[in-house]
Amino acid sequence: MDTQGVRWTADQVLALAPDDASRRAGSKLGTAGPWSGAGSSDEGAVWGLCRGSGGKPYRTVVDTTGPAYRCSCPSRKFPCKHALGLLLLWASDGTAVGGDEVPDWAASWLEARRERAAARSGDGGDGATAAPADPEAARRRAERRAARITAGAEELEQRLADLLCGGLASAERSGYALWEETAARMVDAQAPGLAGRVRELGSIPGSGPGWPVRLLEECALTHLLDRAWLGVDRLPGPLATTVRARVGLTPTAQGPTVRDHWLVLAQYDAADSRLTTRRVWLQGRESGRTALLLSFGAAGRAPQLSLPVGSVLDAAVTLHAGAGALRAEWAEQFSAPAPLDAPPPGGTVTDALTAYGNALREDPWLDSWPATLTDVVPIPTEYGWQLADARPAGRGDLAGASGGQVGGEAVPLSAPALARPGLWRLAALSGGRPVTVFGECGHRGFTPLAAWSPEAPGETVPLH
Repeated sequence: MDTQGVRWTADQVLALAPDDASRRAGSKLGTAGPWSGAGSSDEGAVWGLCRGSGGKPYRTVVDTTGPAYRCSCPSRKFPCKHALGLLLLWASDGTAVGGDEVPDWAASWLEARRERAAARSGDGGDGATAAPADPEAARRRAERRAARITAGAEELEQRLADLLCGGLASAERSGYALWEETAARMVDAQAPGLAGRVRELGSIPGSGPGWPVRLLEECALTHLLDRAWLGVDRLPGPLATTVRARVGLTPTAQGPTVRDHWLVLAQYDAADSRLTTRRVWLQGRESGRTALLLSFGAAGRAPQLSLPVGSVLDAAVTLHAGAGALRAEWAEQFSAPAPLDAPPPGGTVTDALTAYGNALREDPWLDSWPATLTDVVPIPTEYGWQLADARPAGRGDLAGASGGQVGGEAVPLSAPALARPGLWRLAALSGGRPVTVFGECGHRGFTPLAAWSPEAPGETVPLH
């Protein structure tokens, strides 16, 4: 093993990039040319000075056990291009970023991080505790917000009733402005979940053939959520928690804390004009449990939580309550990331569809469910690309891209997946041969997020 700890691969480093521009800029800085004073330690620290446009070089330090980043550049992205370039250099060139004494400017930041971690865990703190919140005031705030959400749900019910009475064709004529006005009223009612569903409804009219059917389906699901909220006190506990989360009440991590060797399967961002949301998928090696970490950043800023895709972390996460219980909060990490040596266990296409169907019984508003498909082949058909189970050749089987035979069940790729370069990366990785693919399986199809080939089972290929 490397004396400086387990080094990441270039793909793991680039998977941390907040966007494509950072990925390209970081790649240009992944050589020894712009760096001086670079070094690394057994404790997982990597540091260096990067020559910039100014007179002073940028001071960059990374704690790979987090990971966490610190750079003196003015960028608001986490990690910035300098941190990415430093990690790429560390991953590819052991001599350029070898062992050395930690400089004072990096040591002070690393020490402060350790002190904060000790304080959070109760070690080395001064024993002080925050003043307890006023439970009565919290109860009154919760009641006032619930009343506003109820008023918003009743108004939305009237909006849906007017739409159905006037006919779905009227939705195309009225345009998007009326939907945005309704969504703004849901925001005023402190129901961002309902606001998001309204905006989705507004985007459907005129979106292509069959839009009235899609609009009616989404109206039915929105109506179901409205009625569920209005009767939330009569619902079973887990379903009530799910309904509250769907309307926009952020759930708390009240479930158990699970320590495991967590496989970091995928990480990607989704942004709108207000918020950047980062989704990180984990799978416990011992528990077999799948967990979803969410982190958020203001518009134009990447969330700070970032984990190396394709690594294994000895860590603990605290699960949320509610149907499915996929969401979790990062609790504590106990060791530096280790490389993944094999793909996650998976199943067939039928297994993935069955798991999604079972999850829908607990959460009818669920768009997708995580799934790992083992031994599938991406194939182009007249209806678009699909992932098909591989099996011995037989009657009715389809020919793969390299002439091999695939058969059994198949699932179409989702429209977003078809528009991304990850599709061609997946096709090139497979070459008509079976691969393992992790992604999100739902009513819109399968969205691949990572893949592994039999030739390199420990190398994770990000697809988002």
